Amino acid sequence: MSDEVIKNIIVREDEDYIINMGPQHPSTHGVLRLEVCLNGETVNYLTPHIGYIHRSIEKMCESDTYKQIIHLSDRMDYLSSHMNNEAICLAVENALEVEVPLRVKYIRVALDELSRIASHHLWWSAFGMDLGALTAFFYGMRDREKILAIFEESFGSRLLHSFNTPGGLMHDVHPNFQKHIMEFVHYFRKKLPEYKQLLTDNVIFHNRTKGIGNMTRETAIAFGVTGPSGRGSGFSCDVRKTAPYGLYDEIKFNEILHDKGDSFARYLVRMEEMEESLNILEYVADNIPEGDFTAKMKPIVKLPEGEYFQRVETARGELSVYIVSDGKKFPYRIKFRSPNFSNLFVLNTLAKGGLIADLVAISGSLDLVIPDIDR
Repeated sequence: MSDEVIKNIIVREDEDYIINMGPQHPSTHGVLRLEVCLNGETVNYLTPHIGYIHRSIEKMCESDTYKQIIHLSDRMDYLSSHMNNEAICLAVENALEVEVPLRVKYIRVALDELSRIASHHLWWSAFGMDLGALTAFFYGMRDREKILAIFEESFGSRLLHSFNTPGGLMHDVHPNFQKHIMEFVHYFRKKLPEYKQLLTDNVIFHNRTKGIGNMTRETAIAFGVTGPSGRGSGFSCDVRKTAPYGLYDEIKFNEILHDKGDSFARYLVRMEEMEESLNILEYVADNIPEGDFTAKMKPIVKLPEGEYFQRVETARGELSVYIVSDGKKFPYRIKFRSPNFSNLFVLNTLAKGGLIADLVAISGSLDLVIPDIDR
């Protein structure tokens, strides 16, 4: 082989390469494409490319009634579907000055926290698998199934429910709802120590996450990173605390904060949030009052002319709903501020200068759901 040929095939240290991760890479958790510029195995920069599953949800909302747009919000962050529904319902109820029954408030909190655990649970399963801990996926899918069974029993569906509706709920929950929640709480409390032994205390997992993808509190605020990803950097941003809705101003629970700002800190926030959700569920399930499952609402809902805004805390951060009404049964304009958009675009800052192998850990620690971005 000539010297010229050898010279052409040897990779020079100063030579950059552009590679695509996705749009269907198994570790991107959705139809996302990352255009990654590499120097060897070091990430110089990356550019997220979105839009592969854009469905014009906000535009479709302009031709649907306020009750009909509930099912569209399910399809954004499909792992926080109850919370997405609730954001729209609260905006409509506040606009009409409707007071929902106390029973509805308790059930909504229960659904929120069950959804939060189910979402964090799926994230834990997939995050472990991404980093080589395949057993975590089997454990997670086994235990998450118990929450989906509760959903299926009361709503007839496991993932997308559209159970919240302006004024209350579509119908009452199953008579065994409270009983099965308490059974799950007792069961899951015994499983968390297993997760700790399996993954949280695993030295290999520590090496893959500690000191990886560092994000300062200032960076989180600058990029608008909310939810567990922001709280892993010490950013107090839990909407349940800062702008309480439903019963959250009456329930005692802790906002989980860690200040290390690395992938492991974001991991710890979600693990500890599941414990807090269990405490909330235990309180709620013991105290759900009897009563109606909906307030009296007109068949066709029309909001007074004006602008309306509502925030909720989903499993991935702050979801805001902004409605402009012209007094008709359809919203004139509706805008969703989804947490995943901001959480995605901090990825370049976190991954720059690190190894491409760490990119999987960093993106996984942000817990991205791409349909929440491609609205």
